[in-house]
Amino acid sequence: MAAADKVVETVIVGNYVEMEREGKPVDVKSRMSKLFWHGGSVYDAWFSCASNQVAQVLLTLPYSFSQLGMLSGILFQLFYGLLGSWTAYLISVLYVEYRTRKEREKVDFRNHVIQWFEVLDGLLGKHWRNVGLAFNCTFLLFGSVIQLIACASNIYYINDHLDKRTWTYIFGACCATTVFIPSFHNYRIWSFLGLLMTTYTAWYLTAASLLHGQVEEVKHSGPSTMVLYFTGATNILYTFGGHAVTVEIMHAMWKPQKFKAIYLLATLYVLTLTLPSAAAVYWAFGDMLLNHSNAFALLPKSPFRDMAVVLMLIHQFITFGFACTPLYFVWEKAIGMHECKSMCKRAAARLPVVIPIWFLAIIFPFFGPINSTVGSLLVSFTVYIVPALAHMFTFRSPSARENAVEQPPKYFGRWAGAYTINAFVVAWVLVVGFGFGGWASMVNFIHQIDTFGLFAKCYQCPPPPVPPPHRLNATAPLLPPPASFHHGRHHL
Repeated sequence: MAAADKVVETVIVGNYVEMEREGKPVDVKSRMSKLFWHGGSVYDAWFSCASNQVAQVLLTLPYSFSQLGMLSGILFQLFYGLLGSWTAYLISVLYVEYRTRKEREKVDFRNHVIQWFEVLDGLLGKHWRNVGLAFNCTFLLFGSVIQLIACASNIYYINDHLDKRTWTYIFGACCATTVFIPSFHNYRIWSFLGLLMTTYTAWYLTAASLLHGQVEEVKHSGPSTMVLYFTGATNILYTFGGHAVTVEIMHAMWKPQKFKAIYLLATLYVLTLTLPSAAAVYWAFGDMLLNHSNAFALLPKSPFRDMAVVLMLIHQFITFGFACTPLYFVWEKAIGMHECKSMCKRAAARLPVVIPIWFLAIIFPFFGPINSTVGSLLVSFTVYIVPALAHMFTFRSPSARENAVEQPPKYFGRWAGAYTINAFVVAWVLVVGFGFGGWASMVNFIHQIDTFGLFAKCYQCPPPPVPPPHRLNATAPLLPPPASFHHGRHHL
């Protein structure tokens, strides 16, 4: 009986790998693997949340500040940071509720990763499942696209011998290697390194901008138009909407019930990176950022900038894996490969997921504007509106509220307070995020298409330098020799 209880407890906390190996001697190789590869602690979850939240958006937030103005940029970061933390908390509550109900029915999750659409299915039925699946997969698809676009945009500032589209081809192949990472359980070292990399980049942006000083005749005219204002706001909505993978991160934890405040703590740390860096870059360059959505474009080339670019490239590779891994799971379940024990077979089965991501990154290479479009049309529903509504409908009956595994905190006013906050989230994000934000971001996105076209070869690249004209003098021939025409070395 004690052994059975031990097995059940292990299933509850999610320590599936360790449960299977209990009682076997642990060698050095296993200890090293556990240290770097097998993560499931509260700290691992915190690193995963913080690392996933502050990816390439760090480079586009100064662009958003130029659209919003300094004060609105700071206030929107604080506001959406709190809003995102609340809805991440709701997702964690619904996950624990779903898992507890299923475990009471003796459902075994040892070879199955629970996902958000399955939580909705178990608590509210197939219609909610379909809505959650559609929004979540589309958002994660475009989230992966954005990481790929960001890779090409960043590397161009180190090596501009290749255009950004060619770099997209190269990094698409590199990011496809994420098919070999089994689950979020195996992102321990990557999450830790990813956060160190973005921390360096954020403080580099801050220090480099302050040392550079303000450009001559700098202007801070934002907000200048409604379109720019709401476009900038929805990019910040996107920034703090990185909790679409909350369920997968919780499922990788040994004790997922401890997740509650992890996302809030991760957000507080992220704000220490995003606020100083965005404010400093905007202070230094002002309205120049309106035509340079990547902050690296305006900072002078230096070894420190090159280091920041390289670190962000590595981190974007990691974040690509964060966004794409849930899509791998969905695809595996659709084709019946999710419980296959051969990682090589699963990796081969996952490859088709990368192809549409690669293709979309080549069609829409609009680094910056695409963030706002995805934020308004997808993030608004995926991680704000749907979780808030799902929480309200799951606990709408008195018996559901009474038997809830997780009661709302007393300092939020229990159920009445939770329902009030949820209603506010739904109304605000629907009107401001999806309504005004959707209108503004689509106007801006269409403008990018009209200006640069689809399949743009090098989005926002500086024009090639024009060679100086050759001077003619009395002794020079009026026409170059024919061979020179052939080789194109002289131009009149």
